[in-house]
Parts: sequence; structure tokens; C-alpha cells
Amino acid sequence: MSEEEAVDAFVALRYAETEGEPFCPHCQCSAVYQSNRNVKNRKTGKVVKKLRIFKCASCLRQFSPTSQTIFASRKLEYRDILLAIALWTNGAKGTSALEMTRHLGVQYKTAFVLFHKLREAMGAQVHAERLEGEIEMDGAYFGGYVKPSTRKAGRRDRRKLSNQSGKRKCITVMRERNGRTRPFVCSELEGANLAPQIIKPGSILYADEAKSYDRLHALFDIKRIDHSKSYAEGDISTNHAESFHSRVRRAEQGVYHHISDKTQAYGDEMAWRENNRRLSNGEQFLALASAGLHHPVSRQWKGYWQRRKEAA
Repeated sequence: MSEEEAVDAFVALRYAETEGEPFCPHCQCSAVYQSNRNVKNRKTGKVVKKLRIFKCASCLRQFSPTSQTIFASRKLEYRDILLAIALWTNGAKGTSALEMTRHLGVQYKTAFVLFHKLREAMGAQVHAERLEGEIEMDGAYFGGYVKPSTRKAGRRDRRKLSNQSGKRKCITVMRERNGRTRPFVCSELEGANLAPQIIKPGSILYADEAKSYDRLHALFDIKRIDHSKSYAEGDISTNHAESFHSRVRRAEQGVYHHISDKTQAYGDEMAWRENNRRLSNGEQFLALASAGLHHPVSRQWKGYWQRRKEAA
């Protein structure tokens, strides 16, 4: 794919609702005209590439296919962005930023920020709607590391909360059976308090015997499974929620390794992959590229390495 063909692909995805006809992102006017801007080498003065620019006939503002999207203020070529999305989509458990630097020939910082922008777009889709139907809830800890003792006498049970590393965080997931997944970085108690806002009334809830879920009996038809006795009793189980945790666990151990600082972002990525796992690779690629082009500018990741990150 040439750069011009990549630009055509961006335009088609960005303006899919108008069948590829650009419109102004500032005033929504459809009367626009196209021009090319020459980008010159600072030392030699030679034209190195041409940028496709649109100009609105109403407000007279200029814009590109990535203006006011998650890819705004980009420096990567259009085709490099498409290649990164394609390669990243193909990784069932994700693809590390370090590996992507070798595929694209860019700095680690470039791939790192691009991936987190895509995770932000993924998260917007994952958390767009409330859940309904049959919902499973479960929590698991990720990130950090608790070094085991050499001698058996000094070993600690790393499953207990009192023995968790300071960097370990709990991801509580709410997942429809054969449907959508919504993860939250919070304790199971906080997740239980959050459930009425996320799950529609009348839904059936499945959970384990953790005391955190006791308060939900007054709000939902909840069915519990005692994992000390069995993993499933008929249709009563949390296997779908644990399947999500297994995907996160394998991504942490085999691909990303360190997810403590951005646990919610990695959880949203794995939830998006779970939700779209039945789609073909091509459909996933188009869905992710379209999600990025319809997501507003990232306030967290724009200027991240220039220390212009939005204050918390």
C-alpha cells in the first residue's frame, strides 16, 4: 500500500457515514475542497512528501483525515499506523511495544503512545453501554511481584490480600455470558457497590462465595458457587469471568510483563479482544481503526513524552 492509498483508507473509514465524502470537523459543513501541502527537509529544502489537507468553505479552517481524532498531531505515516493496527490486532494476547518498534523501525516511545491511544479508544467502546441478561462477576489480582522465600518456613500465601505486593491491583470484571465484558480496577467490594450502575435491573447475577457480593441479593437474582467444593454446579459458575482473567494473565506473563501502572488500560484492551474474538482479523482491524478515527483527541496521551500530560 502506498501512502496515497493509506490516506484513501483513512478518509473512507473516517467519513464512512457520508460514503467517504469529507466534512468539516469544526462546523460540520460538507462544502470542503482538497489541497496538498509540501513538507520540506529543513536542511536541503527539498520536498520529501505531500500531505493531503482539506479546507472548509464555510469556516475556512484546514483539517486532515486525522484532525480531532485519537491520531491527531501524528508524525507517523498513514500506512505505518495501519500496519501497526493490523499487526497489533493479529496478536491474540496483544503485541508488545518493543516488538512493534522492530516491525516499524520507530522509537519505543512512538509505539508505546500509539498503543495506549488505541486502548483508550477500545475502553470507550467497552464501557459505552450497561450490561444485561446473565452476568458473571469475579475479581483477580494482577501486576507487581511477591518474591517467594527460598525456605518453606518463610513462604507466604500470595493469594491473601495481606500478602499482596503494593503494586498488585485487583481487576473486578462483569461479563455477560457470550456477550460484552466490562473490567474495573477496584476491589470486589467496590465492584459490588458499582454493580447497580453497570448492570440493568432484572438481570441474573453469578458470583462466588466472597462476602463482598452478599449485598447484591437485595438488588438482583444472584446465584453463588462455592469454589472450595466445585468450579461449577449445572449452569451456576463464573467460568466466563475467569476466562477473561486468564487472557489478562497470559498477556501479562507472556507479552507485557509490567501492567501495574496502566492496569485499567490493559484490562480494557483484553475486554475488547474478548468482545470481538468471534470476528475475523480483517473485521477486527476495521473495527479498531474506525474506533480510533471516531474517538476524540486523547487528553492523557497527547504530548505525554513532552510532559504535557493532563493533570490528574
